[in-house]
Amino acid sequence: MIMRRLSMGGAVVLGLLFILFSAALSAETAPAPMDPISVNSDTDIDTCLDCHGFKGFAVPTGKTGETPKRALHVKSKSFKKSVHAKVKCVQCHVDIEQMPHKTEVKRTVDCISCHKELIKKDKEDAQVDMHTVRNLTHTMSGLPSTIPLMEKRKLAANADHYLGSIHAQANKDNPEQLNATCWDCHGTHEIYPMEGSSKDNFRINSPELCGGCHEKQLKEYTQSVHGAPVKRYGELEPAVCSDCHTAHKISVVEEDPAKLAITENCGSCHEDYLKSYRETYHGQIVNLGYTHTAKCQDCHNPHDPHKADDPRSMVHPDNIMETCKECHKDASEGFLTFHPHGNTHDYERFPEMWIVSKFMIGLLFSVFLFFWAHSLLWYFREKKEFENGENLVIRLEENGDPLKQGQYVTRFTKGWMIAHLVLAIAVMTLVITGTTVLFANSFWAPFVMALLGGAKVAAIIHRIAAVTFAGIFFGHLYVIFRKIYTDNRDHGIKFEWFGPHSLIPRLQDGRDFVAMCKWFFEKGPRPVFDRWTYWEKFDYWAPFWGMFIIGCSGLLLWFPDFFGGFLPGWAFNVATIVHGEEAFLAAVFLFTVHFFNCHFRPEKFPVDVVMFTGSMPLEEFKHERKVEYDRLVETGELDQYLVGTPSPKLNQYSRILGFTLIAVGVIELVLVILGFIQDILS
Repeated sequence: MIMRRLSMGGAVVLGLLFILFSAALSAETAPAPMDPISVNSDTDIDTCLDCHGFKGFAVPTGKTGETPKRALHVKSKSFKKSVHAKVKCVQCHVDIEQMPHKTEVKRTVDCISCHKELIKKDKEDAQVDMHTVRNLTHTMSGLPSTIPLMEKRKLAANADHYLGSIHAQANKDNPEQLNATCWDCHGTHEIYPMEGSSKDNFRINSPELCGGCHEKQLKEYTQSVHGAPVKRYGELEPAVCSDCHTAHKISVVEEDPAKLAITENCGSCHEDYLKSYRETYHGQIVNLGYTHTAKCQDCHNPHDPHKADDPRSMVHPDNIMETCKECHKDASEGFLTFHPHGNTHDYERFPEMWIVSKFMIGLLFSVFLFFWAHSLLWYFREKKEFENGENLVIRLEENGDPLKQGQYVTRFTKGWMIAHLVLAIAVMTLVITGTTVLFANSFWAPFVMALLGGAKVAAIIHRIAAVTFAGIFFGHLYVIFRKIYTDNRDHGIKFEWFGPHSLIPRLQDGRDFVAMCKWFFEKGPRPVFDRWTYWEKFDYWAPFWGMFIIGCSGLLLWFPDFFGGFLPGWAFNVATIVHGEEAFLAAVFLFTVHFFNCHFRPEKFPVDVVMFTGSMPLEEFKHERKVEYDRLVETGELDQYLVGTPSPKLNQYSRILGFTLIAVGVIELVLVILGFIQDILS
């Protein structure tokens, strides 16, 4: 019994000794916990793929293995075929600093730094200013050196555009997240070159990709004339999201940059429609950078457009009135026949526009050909006399003051001078505000429009100037007819409609023109004139034509709702053509022909101040208006018109005013000519 107990005790002791020995041995031979391995830009991709390359590799999202898993598997073969195949993992995953990875670290991926670095690393563009990118300070290395320079610039620009887009802004519902990240649109590891089948697949699938966030827009798009062919037949030509909204420079659709970009992008496919749209007031204002007029997306549902003959279309005959009333609340029947994309080259579709356009072109050509030829012949003939000292009138001393000796003859009353000044200012205001819109695609137009205070302010200024012009015009007519009436009533003086004081053309004007042409070619003496010359009469009657053409067409464009009630819609297309072409004619004529007749010909250069002082030297009057001078001497009326020499101060102010108006006119002429040339070449 005792031996048995000793045996059992010995066994227990031996067992305890064995356990203690095994534990001690185990403590000596067990591997120590793995020290963290530092990760840097030299870490090979395959090192990461040792774990992430296994299919199904994932980690639990919670504290236990039973929670849902977060997939960490990377398809190594696909990745090595992507555009990032030579990019080290840590160049994108900038939060990875060691293996095993730190826990409780907010995982981030840095796409922007690398794309910005592409251009920075290029030696040819070492001086390019690199904008600071928020929270992106990781320095990239090992970038591919074989990427072409233009491709590098494009990638860098895309990064800039993205950072300024609505996608890069914080989400309203979750401020800690961005609206859309690079990988939301481009994927994570399987990013292929945008060429060949990869490009086609991305294009076809991009609507579905965008629709992941914009579900309502995707639903409308897939039923539209754009989306249906893409969705059903895989066609590549119809517009997808990025064609209208751009790929990276995406702004809020309610703001001006997006509205302008979308309108411009529509023209990348619909070139003819964009060109005809830009010739309308709607398009001209948009082309200047303002969005308060109708744009493509205002008349064509932006995500659900249909052909014009489709009953679902906003511009279908059954729907167009409602569409127009979105802006023109009182739109009338005339709006139905307005041609929003009419042009002057298609006689079959737009005969009225074609006819009027050709008439205006013929008018412009004939007027400029005749009067520019007249001015050139006059210039060379008078210059020859000037050089020979023939019939030359010296009107000023060397210091610019008028001659002290002699007398002056009254030429214009204060009423005429004030009316001329106000009219000149009104016309120049009309020219700058009007031609800025007419030549909206010129390089100078946006800058001038900004100086004017914007399109809305410029429109108000233009209309104030138009009303001022009309006020002077009709006020002048009232004064003329009132004087004719009172002279006849009070003094029994009947106005001679074709007399020397009348501005109505008469046969003598034709004779004077013929005599002038003979003088041009040295076939006769220089003609002398009466109170009004034939070119002055033309200058006088030009505003009558202008008031009728420019004024009437301007009223139509100013009050379309009213005139649309009884005029066809194409009348507004015609009014737009006439208003612009006639304004161009008036501006160029005034600042070339009229300025030459009054200021630029050798005897008058550089400025004639008679319209600002109201009088001219007697010797000059005898030289130019000998017929009137002889008549006044014969009737004994000359003394009634003789006045003293204008004061030096009045002469100085008159010259300053004259030079100022001429300078403004010449500047406007240069802008108009540049706008016209650019318009022709575009």
